[in-house]
Amino acid sequence: MKILPISFLALSLLSCDQASKEKTSLSVIQNESIIKNTNNMNIKYAYTILYVEDVKKTIEFYKKAFGFEIKFATPQNDYAELLSGETTLAFASIELGKSNFKKGFIESNLKEKPFGINLAFTTENVEELMEKAIKEGAVILEEAIVKPWGQKVGYVKDINGFLVEICTPIVTEN
Repeated sequence: MKILPISFLALSLLSCDQASKEKTSLSVIQNESIIKNTNNMNIKYAYTILYVEDVKKTIEFYKKAFGFEIKFATPQNDYAELLSGETTLAFASIELGKSNFKKGFIESNLKEKPFGINLAFTTENVEELMEKAIKEGAVILEEAIVKPWGQKVGYVKDINGFLVEICTPIVTEN
């Protein structure tokens, strides 16, 4: 048995309707971390930036709730990055976002439904990590359940209203 990391995009391509009620062996294609496209350009998924009201408060939440450490932060506290594995998780102020996107953008809100995208963090202790995140200010969205393919998955909203999936790694057989 081999445990493989799976990207959010690959996971989103799976549907509960397609999975049988029994545990399903997943065929997961391991991609190189650098993909050569038809133009011979090296492309690597480097980071995700979430625009938030208070970068410093958000970084503190992610440190306490998930144990991530700061990789980089501006002196103005309008942008910061966390050490979160191969892909960097970053936060920028809404003000900085407004300077980047002249026509504006939709701001996340804890009181509204979450956007149709989520951050996914893997752990063997899903309920424990969910409880820790809730203790630090996250809001439970969906209790942890075991999916038809055998993965345990639960959802919380962070302090800004962004959707966070907390799940076990997907296990595949080779």
